[in-house]
Amino acid sequence: MSEPILVNQPANPQHLYMLFHGVGSQPQSMAPLAKLIAATLPEASVICVAAPYAFDLAPGGRQWFSVKNVTEENRPQRVEQAMGEFIRCIENWQAVSDLGAENTTLIGFSQGAIMALSMTQMVDKQPAARIFALSGRFAAEPSSPAKGVRIHLLHGRLDRVMDVRQAEQSFAQLKALKADVTLDIFDDLEHGISREEAMRMQQYLRKEE
Repeated sequence: MSEPILVNQPANPQHLYMLFHGVGSQPQSMAPLAKLIAATLPEASVICVAAPYAFDLAPGGRQWFSVKNVTEENRPQRVEQAMGEFIRCIENWQAVSDLGAENTTLIGFSQGAIMALSMTQMVDKQPAARIFALSGRFAAEPSSPAKGVRIHLLHGRLDRVMDVRQAEQSFAQLKALKADVTLDIFDDLEHGISREEAMRMQQYLRKEE
């Protein structure tokens, strides 16, 4: 099983940042962004998490849920089945860091973002105060404002894996629910994490910490 990467782990951390990779990938894929966060906030614990299950479409990768034959109809059930493990992962690292939800930020890319966003709709007690969803979406249309959670949606306009309209629709739906949400769209970005996107995240971190 792939192991998590502890990018920064101070003796007395003030905040916990957990980064969740995309389907079929590894925690190493989130390391450059994690290192930027650690450099910006050296007092924070920064962890690149490994999804718990082996990717079932190719060797070497990890996944939270299978995307084999995934549809709009069966995606919510697959996400919900993985959600217990997702919450336990967050709570385990909170215990290690001796920090609670109010000091926890989740950063997910693609499937990692799906898990983080869908969490706000599938659990009653939110284990994090802030979510950065990169190139992600909800498993199903949101119906709750996820009070107490600030949600940042960041997406590439050229994304052909997860259409930018997913982010635009989610933003509109969350705003209608009076959620605490922002949307940033990057015109030249495909399905990935660009330097410009990372810099925008860094701006949010400096402003909000």
